Amino acid sequence: MRAVDVIMKKRSGGDLSREEIELIIEGYVKGEVPEYQVSAWLMAVFFTGMTSRETADLTELMLRSGETMDLSGLAGPFVDKHSTGGVGDKVSLVLAPMVAACGIKDPMMSGRALGHTGGTLDKLESIPGYRTALSQEEFRSILARDGFAMTGQTARIVPADKKLYALRDVTATVESIPLITASILSKKVAEGADALVFDVKTGPGAFMKTLEDSEALAQSLVRTGTAMGKRIVGVITDMTEPLGLKVGNFLEVEESLDCLEGRGPADLMEVTYRLGGWMLVAGGLAASVEEGVKSCERAIASGRARELFMANVRSQGGDPERMLKLRGVWRSSHSFELRSPASGFVTAIDAYKIGLAGVNLGVGRNTTADPVYPDVGFVFERKVGGEVKRGDRICTVYGKDAAALDAARSLVESSLAVGPERAPKRPLIVKEISAL
Repeated sequence: MRAVDVIMKKRSGGDLSREEIELIIEGYVKGEVPEYQVSAWLMAVFFTGMTSRETADLTELMLRSGETMDLSGLAGPFVDKHSTGGVGDKVSLVLAPMVAACGIKDPMMSGRALGHTGGTLDKLESIPGYRTALSQEEFRSILARDGFAMTGQTARIVPADKKLYALRDVTATVESIPLITASILSKKVAEGADALVFDVKTGPGAFMKTLEDSEALAQSLVRTGTAMGKRIVGVITDMTEPLGLKVGNFLEVEESLDCLEGRGPADLMEVTYRLGGWMLVAGGLAASVEEGVKSCERAIASGRARELFMANVRSQGGDPERMLKLRGVWRSSHSFELRSPASGFVTAIDAYKIGLAGVNLGVGRNTTADPVYPDVGFVFERKVGGEVKRGDRICTVYGKDAAALDAARSLVESSLAVGPERAPKRPLIVKEISAL
């Protein structure tokens, strides 16, 4: 069997055996199958797709290309959440300590800013001293003590995904449901979770812009994860406007603290509580989502979730006292205000444009080598549906320098729409797909 035979079979729409997929994946990781042939195989998959069985085989082979987190000997249940990426999406920072306070162990392996969306690791590392590069021993110890641990993907965990993702990025094959599914699930299963809740974003600020594509991805994640023996839930949530009132790195840490103190924005808390409720159901600690949500609400109201967050900051090398001193004052000296051009109601704040503008400001990256800045981003005072008068401040925008503000200004201004009538309220929880 040759790689070219596998490529031809998939190009013609054939279903690949596990051995044929293994030839491509293992051969690529070992350097035995050249990049140009893997590129051709990726394009064939992009155009002809994969069955659920093929996708599960691909996911498992990618998973087995490297190490996995060993959580043996620790008490569970082990449940994690993964978001497909949004703007202002700091849910993980609130969710992990919240469900830990309810008895869940959350082994969270997160990523960095990608395109117009922010990265959980970048947000956490804006906390002075906070470390996300943890050894397996540190990860296990922190998970056992605090109920959750936050780390990044190491070079030895799912190396096939690292190589394939870099190749997909330059061969225009990123937007393939089977390839996205295998990439996400191989990393999440590698962290040791028994159950997973996926927050699949939909709308302008999401990678999947349409509900049809978002539902297809959610269904694929649920089917494939279930085939691998995991308890899986897919929750499709709206990403038309930014989530919450703050977008940035340390700015989102600040808002996470607000949430943990019971003062979080309603939209952000609605999504966080719903995902938390499902995590408790998936972990066997709640009989229904509604019961799980109530437990999560108690974890916030009691202050226990905040206590665990502060404990985790210390455990991962952060300085909680310094973090609290910087809260509300750590802002770039370069800023401008977006003001309403007319009286009426805010009818749109385009999350995609805000995300792109954030990259210019220094929130995200244009290349993997670019630094990110902790003190830049957006602080909103109005959201969609809010009543405004001409000249009212919608948000304050902070950039790394004057040139960054100039580069972002037109995107920020064009993201806002104001009209004479209040826009209908969009549901945040669009659809839920459960295999439980």
